[in-house]
Amino acid sequence: MTAQQKQRKVVVIGGGTGNSSVLRGLKRYPFAITAIVTMFDSGSSSGILRDEFGILPPGDVRQCLIALAEEKKEPMLRELFAYRFKNGGTLNGHSFGNLFLTALTHILKDDAKAIKKAGELLNINGQVLPVSLDNAHVHARLEDGTIIEGETNISVPKHDGNLKVKEVFLAPSAKLFLEAKKAIVGADLVIIGPGGLYSSLIPNLLVEGMKEALRKSRAKKIYIMNLMTRWGETNNLSASDCAREILSYARIEKFDFIICNSKKVSKKVMGAYAKEKKYPVVLDDDLAKYGKKIVASSLYKGDDLLRHDSDALAKIIASL
Repeated sequence: MTAQQKQRKVVVIGGGTGNSSVLRGLKRYPFAITAIVTMFDSGSSSGILRDEFGILPPGDVRQCLIALAEEKKEPMLRELFAYRFKNGGTLNGHSFGNLFLTALTHILKDDAKAIKKAGELLNINGQVLPVSLDNAHVHARLEDGTIIEGETNISVPKHDGNLKVKEVFLAPSAKLFLEAKKAIVGADLVIIGPGGLYSSLIPNLLVEGMKEALRKSRAKKIYIMNLMTRWGETNNLSASDCAREILSYARIEKFDFIICNSKKVSKKVMGAYAKEKKYPVVLDDDLAKYGKKIVASSLYKGDDLLRHDSDALAKIIASL
């Protein structure tokens, strides 16, 4: 690595699963890493804790903390944070990491301080920041005028999933966390994605001050395309459709780089995902309109579960 690469500040904006797939690979490089995480989750353990304890949802933060954690020195802590109770009772479905972050928040009386302290305990390589400290929910307006409330109701639709999402917004409004703003403005690379288009990625762009921070930042802007579409959210959307939506909400004219998968999905895997109405994102010719450079490469490994290859992603990002 050159001295210039060692100084590079990389900001990754998104949600838990998508962010973590990027962070796991990036932490092996000498980057100054900041994960900026959506705080509008409303489902599962995070949603319950959010409602019962009045805290910001910890789930996506927990995933990013685990992804950046030191793997050799504190393996048991990483396992504890990832552990999810499955034996029934009042703790069923909750993860230890979510409960730990909830307790820290109450002890420190500050969500941001709790996240920072958890990062110190896990000895993470980088920092994890909430995109906002305000309590807001994601709403989606569908093509028939119906308004859906809650991130989980967008990503796992209880409505007719054939209906397209026409608009997403936050209610009430939320402001960009100051430390997150500083990280974006001072970054060398800003990465958006992968993740749920309307449930995990665009909500970050709806926060007041985000568009201004992105415009002010001189960082190269990178979009990592999802591998598969998601029923009720991105079904029938091509790669260019997804890129155009992100740019529209971010108020960015064009990405400097769009990273997407070129590896063909096997018929066996296609069949398994088709049962969930999920299909590979189509790389159409219009994608070139939205990125100065399109980087198409093999981005996943394995044959059963399609997940971004963290090492492959990091290698590409390090070469940009």
